[in-house]
This record gives sequence, structure tokens and C-alpha cells, in this order.
Amino acid sequence: MGVAFGAAFPAIKAGLADAPPLLFAALRYDLAALLLLAYAVFVLRDWRPHRRADWLAVLAGGVLFFGSTGFLYLGQQYTTAGVSAIIYSLGPILTVVLAWALLPAERLSRRALVGVLIGLVGVVLVVRPTPEALFSDDFRGKLLVLTAITGVTLGSIGIRMSGSHMPAATTTGLSLALGGAVLHVGSLLSGEPQAIALTPTFVGSYLYLAVVATTLGFVAYFSLLDRVGPHQANLVVYVVPVVATIVGWAWLGEHLPAVTLAGFLVIFTGFLAVKWPELSQSVQSAWIRTRGQRA
Repeated sequence: MGVAFGAAFPAIKAGLADAPPLLFAALRYDLAALLLLAYAVFVLRDWRPHRRADWLAVLAGGVLFFGSTGFLYLGQQYTTAGVSAIIYSLGPILTVVLAWALLPAERLSRRALVGVLIGLVGVVLVVRPTPEALFSDDFRGKLLVLTAITGVTLGSIGIRMSGSHMPAATTTGLSLALGGAVLHVGSLLSGEPQAIALTPTFVGSYLYLAVVATTLGFVAYFSLLDRVGPHQANLVVYVVPVVATIVGWAWLGEHLPAVTLAGFLVIFTGFLAVKWPELSQSVQSAWIRTRGQRA
């Protein structure tokens, strides 16, 4: 799953040479929605919302979770795949902050607050908002990617708040369809040309993003959630930048400054501080289950 998601960032960067960003994102979600909804119809036999909570989940997923990724495509016009993936690794820390602000039951402990502050230091190292950089294309690209992960995080919290119990594949498929529609509208309103160059690079990137990174990637993610729980499953966020950096270097010739890599390590340290008790408990539970199975 880490490889599937990590290689998506260089694939986006490569495909942007032949397609407008919002149209590219919309077309990716169109195909992925068809594949997942076909699975929901013919395998799950459960392909439509039944309750108000289901509709709210689809709305949050479509408009926020997937609709916000348009900012990722816009941002990757100006920054590298590796930097975009590192900024996306802020997601688990943002989830803690936004859930604390939006969900009454959530509490932000002192340890979590320290972890959040460490994570923000890492973001500063990655984005580097110096006066001379404020008007550069690179800085604008980083801000757009940061906007994208903020919207994605809000979408995930919205899905959680909805209380929906639809199958994950159904929720994801319907959210992808809505997100694709939102991005198509955004593409038209922004005046993007509605044309793409069907080069081998674009076709390969597009099929990889729609089939592997989106359809199969999310199926793997939800399967992993069922097996090990959210705390361990979300650790994949910190595999993604490593894969994105390696693939971006090998495929696109990208390089990351040392300070950016340091920023990633600081963000990861902040995540460990925020989630250490939950991660420790999850690892201990997994170890106990493994020993029990061997016995």
C-alpha cells in the first residue's frame, strides 16, 4: 500500500506535462469510481446510500476528501513529488488538531500538544517561509499541497462524524464520483483547456493512478484497517514519502534538499509523540495475537 500511494505523487507530476491539473484529477476519479461502484454492485450488492448519515459521508468524502485533492494537482505543477508527499505526511497530526477542534469528545493532552508543535516545526523546515521565498512558485506550490491535505483531513473527519455504516468500497466509490464531478466543474470554471495529450507517459500515469493508487490502494487500506486498526494502518503515511522520493529520483530526476528530509523526520517525530500510547498498545496487542497463533 505504501508503494501504491507513494508512486502516485511522481505519476501525478509526470502526467501534468500532458493534462491540465484539475481535469487530470477529475478523470482519475471518474475511472476509479466506475471500478469501485461496479464492485459494490456486483460483489457487495450494496451500492447506494440508505440513511441520512450515508449521504453525509458521501458529501464529506466527495467535496472535501477527494475534491480537495485538486489543490494537490495544482501544487505539484510547482513542487516535486517528494516534497508533496512529505507535506501530506502531516495528515495524522492535522487529524488530531482538527478533531480536537470539531469533535466535542476529543481531548488534546499535553503530550499530543507537544507532538503537534514538533510537527509544525517540521512543516516550517519543509515549506521554509522566508521573505524571499514568499512570492516564489515553489512556495505557492507547497501552500497548495498544504491546502489539499487540510481539506482531505477535514473530509476524513466529516466521514467519521456522519455515523455512516455503508461498506467502505461503496462510500469511497460514491465519494469518488462526486469528487470527480466537483473537479470537472472546477476545471471548467477555471478556464482550463478540456484537452489532453494521449502520450504513453500520460496513459501509463493515468491508469496507474486510477487503477492501482486509487482503486486497489484504497481497497488495501480499508482491508488493513480491519486487520490492524487505524493507528498502525496510518503508519503507511510515513512510508509514502520514502517511496515518492525514490521513484521521483529514479523516474523524474528529482532531488530533495537535506533540510526538507530533516523536516520529514521532525514531522514523523511529532507523530510518534502524538500517537505513542495508541501505537504501543496496538503493537503489544499484535504481538500477543501472534504468540497466541504460534502456540
